[in-house]
Amino acid sequence: MKKRIPWLAGLLCGQVLAAPPQVVLNVAPSRPDRKLHGRFLHITDIHPDPHYANGTSQSSQCHREESDKDKKAGYYGTPFGICDSPWTLTNFTFEHLEDHWSSEIDFVIWTGDNARHDEDHEIPRPLDEIVALNRAVAKKMEDVFLRKGIPVVPSLGNNDVWQYFISSIWHSFIPSSSMSTFRQGAYYAVEVIPDALAAISLNTMYFYHNNKALTAVGGCLVGDTSDPGNLQFDWLEVQLEMFRARQMQVWVTGHVPPSDVHYFPECYYRYAELSLRYQDIILGSLFGHLNVDHFYFVEAADLNVSPKEDIMPSHSFEGTIFEELMTDFGALVKASGHLNYDDYAVVSVSPSLVPNPYLPSFRVFSYNISGLGSTTVGAVGEDEYLLMTKKDRASRWKHLPYRHGDDGNDGRQCMGAGYRDSWRCKLHPWRSDSHAPSRQNTLWTPLGYAQYYIPELDKKDEPKFKLEYLTFPISSLQLAEEPVPLRNLPKSLREAGVTESELAPYGLPDLTIPSWLDLACKLGKPREKKLRKRFKKYMYMGGEAI
Repeated sequence: MKKRIPWLAGLLCGQVLAAPPQVVLNVAPSRPDRKLHGRFLHITDIHPDPHYANGTSQSSQCHREESDKDKKAGYYGTPFGICDSPWTLTNFTFEHLEDHWSSEIDFVIWTGDNARHDEDHEIPRPLDEIVALNRAVAKKMEDVFLRKGIPVVPSLGNNDVWQYFISSIWHSFIPSSSMSTFRQGAYYAVEVIPDALAAISLNTMYFYHNNKALTAVGGCLVGDTSDPGNLQFDWLEVQLEMFRARQMQVWVTGHVPPSDVHYFPECYYRYAELSLRYQDIILGSLFGHLNVDHFYFVEAADLNVSPKEDIMPSHSFEGTIFEELMTDFGALVKASGHLNYDDYAVVSVSPSLVPNPYLPSFRVFSYNISGLGSTTVGAVGEDEYLLMTKKDRASRWKHLPYRHGDDGNDGRQCMGAGYRDSWRCKLHPWRSDSHAPSRQNTLWTPLGYAQYYIPELDKKDEPKFKLEYLTFPISSLQLAEEPVPLRNLPKSLREAGVTESELAPYGLPDLTIPSWLDLACKLGKPREKKLRKRFKKYMYMGGEAI
């Protein structure tokens, strides 16, 4: 086993020490009397740049005047370019969120990258600048949300630096019961709604294949008990088992999304296995990093061992993300008559605030709180409807059969040296619950999201966030629960009698696994040209595909 160099990991990810399993206590928000809204914000990849200068050349990362032919940096940002966010955009965004959303949401998912990219050789990015930028963005989050009693759940990005000072900067966001684990590995869990709903923030830097040069990152190899990725997955399994025992629901969050492209193979297998084994309590996975709006699936098939594949298979698709998705969704269509919902988990990747390479955006999710009435956040854990729901789920779980067992990859193919030391040959049997909130619209089920962006960022006037699209059926917008506050909808969707709009292209009844698979199968059909075109437009906000 190769020797680890702890201080080298600290340059990017922080020193990792073996830690006892974390026990997440009931961490009540600072204002438990606030109303429960059934909505939360996801924002990612802010990338503020203190050197950004209005009117400079884009070829200089919007830092200097270099060429008259270059596209010039705009006051609020440069759309569809290579420059990061000016402070004017960052400040404007938080002012907008405070005015329009801070009184409408229950918590915030914030998935990292709070420093500029280090791509200007004339102005290298020093460590103290990264610290200062993280501190400044954290202060914005604290002022706009945390001081109003709204929990904020940050994740470490690949352009952030994890060292002891980050724990100091994020101290107010991390529950005291999670602080020990956070200081050691930059991952933690928090109950955003006590006794009901939790968010688990992963440090994906330990899974990220681009960190392969760091000897402190080992790739989650079987038997490597000191590997930071394995330590994190061991911890994650404990958290998920504990939340299941308490009949709570969980959002899994992080910066770099899980895939065989971005993760070490064995790290990806562990992520996939846990996502499927705990499908009954995981509502979904929320990530950023790629700046492209899309979704995809972690599948049980990803854990299969094939004698024909390489020991460490690599992802060889060379097209755009859109083309790859259409290929994958097309394969779902071919198997649509035999799809087993037990075998899928959804990964949602949100676009970025930074207009690099597209436009500034954020999204607001809605989730089911029907039955809770006007319950306040602090009283949810004692609500009779919630207690009854938990009791019913616990009773049902005891009688569910195991749907996957030792007959998977524990055959002759796992006897070979190339596979017996893979997590694919260490699978646990698991059970699935077709009535879980991730599978059926019930309490805590994600119902949909509304995505906002700035389509005219380069105009001289102050920009405006506008609705880009939403996943809901138009008919649901007029319901008393208001999945999207009417004041935050364009006039065309507030009017009674509206039945169709380009702003509501999908009409998804909810964001359960069956609904996501249904949309994927529609997109997977080549004849659905109109739907595909619209999906691609939203992916890249009208810009060039990557």
